[in-house]
Amino acid sequence: MNNNQTSASSIQSATGYKNRWMQLIIGIACMAFMANLQYGWTLFVTPIDNAHHWGKAAIQLAFSIFIVTETWLVPIEGYLVDKFGPRPVVAVGAVCAGLGWVMNSYADSLAMLYFAAVVSGVGAGCVYGTCVGNALKLFPDRRGLAAGLTAAGFGAGAAITVIPIANMIQTAGYEKTFFTFGIIQGVCILVLSMLLIKPVAPKSALAKAGSVANVDYTTKQMLKTPVFWVLYVMFVLVASGGLMATAQIGPIANDFGIAALPMTLFGATLPLLTMTLSIDNVANGLTRPLCGFVSDKIGRENTMFIVFIGEGLALLGLMKYGHNPYAFMAFAAMVFLCWGEIFSIFPAICADTFGSKFAAGNSGTLYTAKGTAALLVPLASVLSAGGGWSRVFVVAAIITILAGLSAKLILSPMRKRMHANHAVHAARAEEVRVTA
Repeated sequence: MNNNQTSASSIQSATGYKNRWMQLIIGIACMAFMANLQYGWTLFVTPIDNAHHWGKAAIQLAFSIFIVTETWLVPIEGYLVDKFGPRPVVAVGAVCAGLGWVMNSYADSLAMLYFAAVVSGVGAGCVYGTCVGNALKLFPDRRGLAAGLTAAGFGAGAAITVIPIANMIQTAGYEKTFFTFGIIQGVCILVLSMLLIKPVAPKSALAKAGSVANVDYTTKQMLKTPVFWVLYVMFVLVASGGLMATAQIGPIANDFGIAALPMTLFGATLPLLTMTLSIDNVANGLTRPLCGFVSDKIGRENTMFIVFIGEGLALLGLMKYGHNPYAFMAFAAMVFLCWGEIFSIFPAICADTFGSKFAAGNSGTLYTAKGTAALLVPLASVLSAGGGWSRVFVVAAIITILAGLSAKLILSPMRKRMHANHAVHAARAEEVRVTA
């Protein structure tokens, strides 16, 4: 037995932190500590503006820079993971995740704030792409669930730390808060990165996977396949449709005249918009492992068909009945429930189709569709000019329903043909080997 076989065997039978479930938990923890980079940012915008008077629009540009950097560099970071393993990439991500917020604490110009956003974006991309890629490689038999749990960790971390961050900003100032939580998240991710190992799935999991891919595509090879571009367009359609609506929930509630209505749920009374956003965040997190698990059972395309069309119908329901406060809350929650799962289903179907070996780089390349979709979000402002929210809902609903139909009518047949071609080539190769 050579060294590679010995290594694979030891990982497949590993216990302790090397067990694949423990590796998944470590990845989820890394994502949780990194979540503040995206979801905690909003707490700092007003304090920064009060201190420097740069204007909120200029300050929020830093967030856009962060998202673009985090999204578009993931393919490169995924390639590095596939080549060198997860530990060094997440370690670099930890340093950047901590350094970015420490730099924010000292930023005395917009240029420095923007540079800190680039550093933070690199850190977030390193951690996000690596942890999702690891989940896909370790769980070929449960890719949807594993990717969903990992993506859900991204929101869970912010839910835990949002109150202490807000309290520290009030008592000690935003600069100290940036510095303190920057050090905490950087150190914690760095320590966790030392526990990551190169992921190898157990043979029993590979046997159960039933994956379409019986070959491993490099990213360059994947980009030459029509299936990838169908997946990419579908990702852009669903992500942009959801973003166009979800990014405008606040303005829509204000225009409907219901944003400040007091609503009581489980004994808590909050303004409707605050209550709605709280429920929506829960739905957005819950759907990732839930729909991932469902897609493992009934198939990726079947789940896409149901959920994407469900999102389109929820958007139309929000348009027609959203002036009623209870209907607004219910349909908004349904939109988020049918949208957030894209961050588990698309990575899973990417690994199903193009193999596990280069899963981090391949899923990272597909993940850039999120950045492409974000570029289309301003279209909502154009469509809503003059109070025309109906146009936003109709366009968003049409493109998400179109994506759902495409999953069954276009993507599914294409993947079946791809699988059949793989089987033919494998049979021919085996015939040549036997006769040689």
